[in-house]
Amino acid sequence: MADTAAVTKRILLGARLFDGEGFLDDRAVVIENGHIAEIVPAVSLDPNAVFEDLGGGVLAPGFIDAQVNGGGGVLINDQPDVEGLRIVARAHRRYGTTGLFPTLITDTPNIMCRVIEAVQEAVTLDSVPGVLGLHLEGPFLAPSRKGAHAGGLIREMGDADVEYLTSTGLRTLLLTIAPDQVAPRLIRRLVDGGVTVSLGHSDASYEVVCAAVDAGARGVTHLFNAMSPLSHRAPGMVGGALDRGELWCGIIADGHHVHPAVLRAALRAKAGPGRMFLVTDAMPTVGCAEDRFVLNGRSVVREDGRVTLEDGTLAGSDLDMAQAVRFAIDQLGLSVSEALRMASLYPAQFLGLDDRFGYLRVGHRADLVLLDDDWQVKRTWIAGDNAGTEASVASLHS
Repeated sequence: MADTAAVTKRILLGARLFDGEGFLDDRAVVIENGHIAEIVPAVSLDPNAVFEDLGGGVLAPGFIDAQVNGGGGVLINDQPDVEGLRIVARAHRRYGTTGLFPTLITDTPNIMCRVIEAVQEAVTLDSVPGVLGLHLEGPFLAPSRKGAHAGGLIREMGDADVEYLTSTGLRTLLLTIAPDQVAPRLIRRLVDGGVTVSLGHSDASYEVVCAAVDAGARGVTHLFNAMSPLSHRAPGMVGGALDRGELWCGIIADGHHVHPAVLRAALRAKAGPGRMFLVTDAMPTVGCAEDRFVLNGRSVVREDGRVTLEDGTLAGSDLDMAQAVRFAIDQLGLSVSEALRMASLYPAQFLGLDDRFGYLRVGHRADLVLLDDDWQVKRTWIAGDNAGTEASVASLHS
């Protein structure tokens, strides 16, 4: 038995491949230096090659989650440091998430600075496998659509905020703002400074949403939740999200945040090229037995799959990405291919990371998830490094 930790070149076979576009049978994935070096017919391998037999299932691009508030008992707001990021990333990796954006819910400027510094360190030093960037959800939101965000911490955006946010040095910074609270000129400055702007927690009209899109806004945060709804004379944020093809829309597919029938209708209505993609909006309860935690001084409880404040307001979710994929297949009637794209390729495209993630392609980073026939996660790899149950290592002669 070879020592897999000492093997610098990996060959994976024995599973059906989903490469981001379609399925491939009888193929082997060759990994070198953390990247996919080749995808070749299994029969063409050197007979003396050492390989890992995955024993069936589907090998797909690892899931990418653009909205992760916590996991493993940690809330990013409460532990905005490298160790907190590591715990959260480890908790979500067991559910197939190989790339995530730690998400800071509206908080103080000091906490914001601390989490930016932590993500800078995690990404620059590559010290936390799976952390790809940062999502700041607030504090530049509409008080009328605050949801579980602390109203006392919501504030207006100023020029100094723009200067700070465009000078963090982060390659990928995702910022959720309310377009009825942040002027188009500020959105344009953010976008020109490299920030990916998403719209959410807002009472904006359709026209205000369109002005934000024209200024460069690219996404919508948890479509339908905490935003002006679609009606026949006032399309609102929901109407803008579906009508403007430039917008990519995150959805929380757990059956609690949005009714499945509404999501099915929205999927049919969404104008492209922007797509709808899966996010978890996960809280510390994911990967943790504890049912209670505190958010900005308020008690939050998990019960029957819902995570709420004491007044019943939804406060994030208890969802993981593998659950979201299964929900998309079972409840939304999507093909397996489309559900997997919504968990990997589409978020990568939204975030401008599809040159490195979201596909099984030569040159892409070897971030992979192995799923069984019930779409449960068996193993993951980040930059070719595996986690979970060890597959057998054998020779083609065995």
